[in-house]
Amino acid sequence: MSEKYKFHNEESIYFITPTIVKWIDLFTRKEYCDLVLDSIIYCQKEKGLIIHAWCIMPSHLHLIVSSSGKFHLSEIVRDFKKFTSKAIIEEIKSINESRKEWLLREFKSAGAPLKRIKNYKVWQDGNHPIELDSNSMLDQRLSYLHNNPVKQGVVFAAEDYALSSAIDYSGGKGLLDIEKV
Repeated sequence: MSEKYKFHNEESIYFITPTIVKWIDLFTRKEYCDLVLDSIIYCQKEKGLIIHAWCIMPSHLHLIVSSSGKFHLSEIVRDFKKFTSKAIIEEIKSINESRKEWLLREFKSAGAPLKRIKNYKVWQDGNHPIELDSNSMLDQRLSYLHNNPVKQGVVFAAEDYALSSAIDYSGGKGLLDIEKV
């Protein structure tokens, strides 16, 4: 993996994009979104994850994050992905999921060539962390993150998309506690 995409400065703010393998549209079901949101809340409370902005898209998440210093950001993201991978698979198995067999087959085939994966691989490797070390970079990523659902034609206005922090930046209160940048 390129040195360019690593968490080099643990005290900095990063833009990351955890992505589902094969860009599968997983987050079209509320159950999977709730699972991710609950996991983020846990990481905020127990691991010191600071969310500055966020957006759940069908196949990936966009997050602007930092760490309180309780844990390294790389460890928090690793643990988040590990936990949610297992939880997502269990959720797929337990709910009335019309794509159950297909999803499990795709996640199993994604993990099959890898010795470190026992059963299923849900998340792509890496998070493409980009250190936001200037106000212009921060503003650009914040705009990109919040306008992604608009660009995809899901909503007309960013603040109308429930699965993001755009409402917080528009004077309202979203689903997660955030620390505005």
